[in-house]
Amino acid sequence: MIAVTGGAGFIGSAIIWGLNARGITDIIISDHLGSSDKWKNLRGLKFCDYMEKDAFLYKTINSTLPKVDAIFHLGACSDTTETDCSYLIKNNYEYTKELALYAVNNNIRFIYASSAATYGDGSKGFLDDESGLEHLEPLNMYGYSKHLFDLWAKSKGFFDKITGIKYFNVFGPNEYHKGNMRSFIIKGYQQIKQTGNLGLFKSYRFDYGDGEQKRDFVYIKDAVDMTLFFLDKPEATGIFNVGNGEARSWNELDYAIFSALEKSPAIEYVDMPENLKDKYQYFTEADISKIRKAGFNRNTTSMEDAAADYIQSYLLHNRHLGSVLT
Repeated sequence: MIAVTGGAGFIGSAIIWGLNARGITDIIISDHLGSSDKWKNLRGLKFCDYMEKDAFLYKTINSTLPKVDAIFHLGACSDTTETDCSYLIKNNYEYTKELALYAVNNNIRFIYASSAATYGDGSKGFLDDESGLEHLEPLNMYGYSKHLFDLWAKSKGFFDKITGIKYFNVFGPNEYHKGNMRSFIIKGYQQIKQTGNLGLFKSYRFDYGDGEQKRDFVYIKDAVDMTLFFLDKPEATGIFNVGNGEARSWNELDYAIFSALEKSPAIEYVDMPENLKDKYQYFTEADISKIRKAGFNRNTTSMEDAAADYIQSYLLHNRHLGSVLT
């Protein structure tokens, strides 16, 4: 049996979709559904039980959880603008510590979501090397809450037993519920449908032109393949980047969106909100040589092909991954 926390969320529900594609349905889902629409991500997926996150944690602490072979811990507050530090510590740090201890003490495979946000402005590089964790300086409290757990796991000597994944800019179906934290592709798609054009933030650095800020954009289907690789390779422990491995500009992403919609590009550059200017990442690029060395040899999807699949197979039809098991 496999447990997936955050199983109704974006990456969590996609992991369940990927497990289902392998014929695995003996899955326990944990999440906090609240009043959001993320419950819709569960439609079409196959699993044996669902429980709210507090009940799941209670059962682990009290050793009453059904026997599981692996835990994918993907549940967290992923809002990079969240300012309630105490909430992030409780939800992202303390909760993860409890699950990790349970998994390690019970010899359960533990694969958890760290974040590329832990790399901060990128000046320290994007190398998934545990020896350099102490030098990283996240730009926001979300990234810091993830970084704290990475540091704690290292201090406990857990990285020879557990696996942390630093996801870069993941996009794709099942992110519909994420509000302002949705990827630019879905926001751009909706903006084009409404206005015919797209808005990008102006650059406030001389070395980047407007729209030339770069990100490592990785399609959700690739992120699923890379994550499930660690289920197949229990000896692959430690911190690993999950990304496309190539930084692409926002302008290039815009062109890919317009191309998928068979429209000519129409881009407008807009002012960046003041509260983002000192927290904005101008460049991210996953070094994926470590996961390659561990044995993951599949090619990742190009940004153009991924944008086309997302828009044409899902957004245009308002589909979720669970409704298209391919």
